[in-house]
Amino acid sequence: MATRIAQRRERIYVDGEWLETEDDLSVSDLAEGGTFAHVAAAGPTEARTALAAAHEIKPELRQTTVVERAEWCETIADRLREREEEIAEVIVREAGKPISSARGEVGQAAERFDRAAEEARTIVSKGEYREGSTDGHEGWQAIVKHEPIGAVLCITPYNYPLATTALQVAPALAAGNSVLLKPASKTPISAAILADVIADVDGIPDGAFNFVPGDASEIGDVLSGDDRVNAIAMTGSSGAGKHVARESGMVNLHMELGGNAPAIVFDDADLTDVAGNCAKGSFKYAGQRCSAISRVLAHESVHDDLVDLIDGQMDAWQAGDLFAEDTALGPLISEDQADWVETLVEDAVEKGAEIVRGGERRAPDGVPDELADQFFEPTLLANVPHDARIVDEEQFGPIAAITTFEDEAEALEIANGSDLALDAAVFTNDYKRAMRLAERVDAGAVRINGAPSHGLGDVPFGGNKDSGIGREGLDASIHAMMREKSIIL
Repeated sequence: MATRIAQRRERIYVDGEWLETEDDLSVSDLAEGGTFAHVAAAGPTEARTALAAAHEIKPELRQTTVVERAEWCETIADRLREREEEIAEVIVREAGKPISSARGEVGQAAERFDRAAEEARTIVSKGEYREGSTDGHEGWQAIVKHEPIGAVLCITPYNYPLATTALQVAPALAAGNSVLLKPASKTPISAAILADVIADVDGIPDGAFNFVPGDASEIGDVLSGDDRVNAIAMTGSSGAGKHVARESGMVNLHMELGGNAPAIVFDDADLTDVAGNCAKGSFKYAGQRCSAISRVLAHESVHDDLVDLIDGQMDAWQAGDLFAEDTALGPLISEDQADWVETLVEDAVEKGAEIVRGGERRAPDGVPDELADQFFEPTLLANVPHDARIVDEEQFGPIAAITTFEDEAEALEIANGSDLALDAAVFTNDYKRAMRLAERVDAGAVRINGAPSHGLGDVPFGGNKDSGIGREGLDASIHAMMREKSIIL
């Protein structure tokens, strides 16, 4: 167990100034219980001040060069690495993430700023030259160039409080936009450290980056509904995304929302490999990932064997001291989330699913009583009926739910029956079948013979249906945060 850091007090950062406010957000310590930090909570007045600052700086930011902006991003990356241990401990405490994963998140965030610098240089250097090719445009010559879109509102989630924030903020800054960062209220401290890093970078003008934590009910609509915002980058639930979309005006929406990834397993697949991928895909970070494998669709002839093999993987996925290097998972983010997971498991069992392992709220030894109800055992469900809610709804919990299919047609019907369509996986040794399924599964990304993974964002990802709008990733996000201008010579 790490030595508890002194209780932190963070402020909002608006137009180059650190500000206190009347209200604050308390941040729970998911490692030791209690409260380990407070952050000033922006209200409508502070939100409007940040909007004005982000709007007024747009002309100055458009005059910056990609070389300047790339240097900003590279400096941010270096300084995040310098503060790795501090930030990792914060992520452990506010997000309930094991220390090894928390350190990895800091490294991933830093690399995203480095990659954003590279991508911005590449995009800006690839403007187009065009000639007129229609009647009346004979002899026309034009340059098509990229320019910043304006002000970008970044709404970030609790599950990757630094890495996902970097995936939004880095491309926005690299593209020459001003940023308004609204972090998840449960995990705002790692974002506050990022704000501190950015505030210290020479050359970034006041107003270019604004950190506005606060209650979504107080400032969410103020920020998303303001016509000075030109783009909204959001990672969150489908319900929250739909609300933001209704409130926003004529803006570029860039949203990665809920997921319910199916893993479709055929009878010719390497079941040992499948079991390892499905265990990791279901249990990593206690299943609190949009790309988590939420349901395993197994051909009826291999269901029982696959259940046995996944069961054999589960000893490696146990909760423990979050500061121990070998701990695999921790608590869920809240008791409400544990209630939701419990509801889905109970529904599945009532409809005929078999609990092979787990199925209860159980904390490891040494966990404070106040955190005990946030732990849900890694759970393996077999023979899950197709009408169980867990087959179609996002769970965000450590559950491997195994159901069966008879043939390709039924597998596709089950996989595509959900309103969520972010990721999927297909396991088979038949290349033609793999490609056929990959094309027919309704998902933003389909991985063949591996668990879904968004990584750094070098490959674009995003959802269909209720799982989002647009595609994320370093290159994809920078393009979404820039607009094209044609200059006719």
